[in-house]
Amino acid sequence: MALVSRWRQRYPLLEPAGLFVLAVSVVAYVGIKDPNEAGHYPTCPFLALTGYYCPGCGSLRTIHAVAHLDLSTAMQLNLMTLFVMFPIAIFHYVRWTTERYLGRPIRKNMVRPFWIWALLVGLLAFWLLRNLEPFAFLAPYGIAP
Repeated sequence: MALVSRWRQRYPLLEPAGLFVLAVSVVAYVGIKDPNEAGHYPTCPFLALTGYYCPGCGSLRTIHAVAHLDLSTAMQLNLMTLFVMFPIAIFHYVRWTTERYLGRPIRKNMVRPFWIWALLVGLLAFWLLRNLEPFAFLAPYGIAP
């Protein structure tokens, strides 16, 4: 444990850099292997079993569209991923990297419980609404199941 602590003190940005390289690698892979072509990725199990979209349906294709800087297609696929999950992930990554760089201890409670509950309620509402005909614009390509 002391060895890990010394490495973190000596190289505070090593872990954030590693995570950054991993994230860029995943986005690059999804950018190269088109999820719109059959055979590259498995079908969403929830969609396959029920015929309804889960909150994540379209996220892989959204990442592919963002990797190609095609934001209009990304918006048609999964608004929650594009406008909620990406910004949350980026915010927390920058916050974590900054605290590492400044040598501050990483807080165990990064977010107030209210925001976690709000995200959960938002995800559940998104899950329900994207499967209803009046809110078909929330479903991938605006096609309700």
